[in-house]
Amino acid sequence: MPASTVNTKAAPRPAARRGPPLAWVGWVFLILLALVTVIYIGSKAWSNPILFLQNFLDGLKLGFVYALIALGYTMVYGIVKLINFAHGDVFMVGAFTSFYAVSRFNLHQWPLALFPGINPGLSIVIGSLTVVLLSMGVCVILAVTIERVAYKPLRDAPRIAALITAIGVSFFLEFFGALPFVFSGRFIPYKSPFPTTAWYIQDGIHPIVSGTASPDNTISFSNIFLIIAAASILVQILLQFIVKRTKVGIAMRAASYDKSTARLMGINVDQIISFTFAIGAAFAGLGGVLYAVAYSSIWTQLGILPGLKAFVAAVLGGIGSIPGAFVGALIMGQAESLTMSYISTPMRDAVAFTILIIVLLVKPTGLFGEPAQEKA
Repeated sequence: MPASTVNTKAAPRPAARRGPPLAWVGWVFLILLALVTVIYIGSKAWSNPILFLQNFLDGLKLGFVYALIALGYTMVYGIVKLINFAHGDVFMVGAFTSFYAVSRFNLHQWPLALFPGINPGLSIVIGSLTVVLLSMGVCVILAVTIERVAYKPLRDAPRIAALITAIGVSFFLEFFGALPFVFSGRFIPYKSPFPTTAWYIQDGIHPIVSGTASPDNTISFSNIFLIIAAASILVQILLQFIVKRTKVGIAMRAASYDKSTARLMGINVDQIISFTFAIGAAFAGLGGVLYAVAYSSIWTQLGILPGLKAFVAAVLGGIGSIPGAFVGALIMGQAESLTMSYISTPMRDAVAFTILIIVLLVKPTGLFGEPAQEKA
C-alpha cells in the first residue's frame, strides 16, 4: 500500500479517568454536616424542648426581618444583575427615620392630638402606620436617588464597576450617618411607636404583666413577633401578585429576561428599574422599623450584618427568586438563633457565611434558582 494512502490519524486515546466532581464532594460534605447538625440539635431539643421551641420562635422573628431585606436584593439582581450592597444601609435609614418621627416629632400621636375623642387603639394603629409609611417613603426616595445618580450612569459598564460603586455608596451612607450632626455614631435607645404586649404559653396563653418576666419553662412571644410575621408574609404575597398578575410585573419579568427586546416592545426599562429599586427599598424601610422595634437599639452600622445575612439568604434561596429569598431568610434566621443558643453567640456570623460558602460550592443557583439559559 502506498505511503500516501496510509491513514495517519492516531487512534483516539481513551478518556483519562477523572476524580469525583467537586459538586459530589460538596454534597457529601453537606450531607455529613447536616447529619451532625441534626443529631446535635435534636439531642438538645429532646433534653429541653421548651428552650428549643423558644429559639425556634426567635429564629422565625429574625428570619421574617431578613426576608424583608432579602426581597430587595433578589429583585434588583433579577432585573439589573447588580448586588446592591447599599441596600442594608437603606434598611438602617428606615430605622432612623422612624426613630426621629417618634422621638422628635411624636408623629405616632398625631391622630390623638388632632382628634382627642378618637379611640386610643385606633389612634395607635393609625399613628404607627403613619410612621411606617414615612420611613418607607424616605427609603424609596433614597434608593431611587442612588439608582439614578450612582448606578444608572454605569448601566452599560462592566459589572465590577457597579459592584464597587455599590460598596462605595454603602460606606458613604454608614460614615456620613455617623457624623455628629446627622445620626451620630453611638447606640441610640429606640422608642417604639406602639406599646408592647407579651404572652406566655403554659396550659393556655396568658398575658405577661408589664415589668415582670415570664414563668420558667414557658414559651413567650409578643405582639411584635406577630406584627413582623404578618407584615413579612403579606409583603411576600403582595410582591408575588405584583410580579405575576400586573402589567408592571410583566414588564419587570421582560426586562429581567432581555432589556433590549423589552425596549423594542415599548417597555420603559429605566422606569422599571427605578420601580424595582423603589419597591425593594420600601420593604427594607418596613424591615428597618420592625427590626428597631424588636431589638430596641439602633446605630449607623445597623444595616451591615443584617444586610449581608439577607444577601446570603437570597443566595441560599436562589438569587432572583422571590419565594427563594423568603425561604432562605427563614433558614438563616433559624441557623442564627440555634447557633446562639447551642454553640455560642459569636459563632452566629461565622455560621451565616459558612452557609454562603457551602451554597456556592454545592449549588450556586440556590434552592429555587435555575441555571442560566442561553437566550435565542
